[in-house]
Amino acid sequence: MRPLDVRVYVDGVGAGDRAVLARAITLIESEQPAHAALAQEVLEALLPKTGGAYRVGISGVPGAGKSTFIDALGTTLTSRGHRVAVLAVDPTSSISGGSILGDKTRMSTLSNDANAFIRPSPTSGTLGGVARKTRETILLCEAASFDVVLVETVGVGQSETIVAGMVDFFLVLLIAGAGDELQGIKRGILEVADMLAINKADGDNRSRATRAQASYQSALRLMRGDGAPPVVTCSAIEKTGLDELWAMVVESRSRLEAAGEFQRKRQVQQVQWMWDLVEDGLRRALRSDPELSTLTSDLEDAVGKGRATPGAAALKILRRFAERAGDALTHD
Repeated sequence: MRPLDVRVYVDGVGAGDRAVLARAITLIESEQPAHAALAQEVLEALLPKTGGAYRVGISGVPGAGKSTFIDALGTTLTSRGHRVAVLAVDPTSSISGGSILGDKTRMSTLSNDANAFIRPSPTSGTLGGVARKTRETILLCEAASFDVVLVETVGVGQSETIVAGMVDFFLVLLIAGAGDELQGIKRGILEVADMLAINKADGDNRSRATRAQASYQSALRLMRGDGAPPVVTCSAIEKTGLDELWAMVVESRSRLEAAGEFQRKRQVQQVQWMWDLVEDGLRRALRSDPELSTLTSDLEDAVGKGRATPGAAALKILRRFAERAGDALTHD
């Protein structure tokens, strides 16, 4: 599908046109170099319309019911007049390169809600459990007047804490009755969580959820002291506890804004985003240059077989990269 004109993207996204928004996201996610400049032009034009949404990252242990929870929370919010965008990140197969992209079927109610937009995106092997272009997609959804953006990550893992660098509030979804619950969660993800929510607190599981809540609260107080995040219980099936949970998200933002921390946090995230893109671009440049690609391949082999130290190999790559960049500038 051929890209649209910049003005068509900007006007369509700004008007909340879902079809144009979907095409704009596809443009942003494109790996074709020819699309990169157009994508950035679209983003820059839409930038004044961004920044107003609640950005919430949602992660969770396997079986915690993330999709069901998001479906329930999303419909609760749309019933209050919010417009909700869900960026559901699917794991990409390391063998086939394909991804399931089945979140719309797992969020059946929300996917049919006129005030919701669900966009599944493959991680493409990106560290952190989020798609490489998730940050840009958040901006496009905000420009389309979605005032809540929920980012569902692929699961709990040490690297997934990267999602905390692109949202205002990071929620970890858990379940009770799964044995030593804390053993299955990486310490890093608990250090950045803004809230723990124990899902499936219904029926016979309600009492187990309450006991698990107390256990998590004690563990988090030992780990983070007075800065320990709240631990709540909820049921996505019965839609209980969701209003109280969202009230805490809103209160957290209000508190940060009153202290002048909210905008500062967003600014720090923007700068980190810039450097992430620089590092990503440098890595891609290294891989795409035939000479450098051969050099890095040889050095990887040498390091792996113990013939060179990682430090010496890295220095050789960086020096040759600088030389190549200098040659390119001279010829330009």
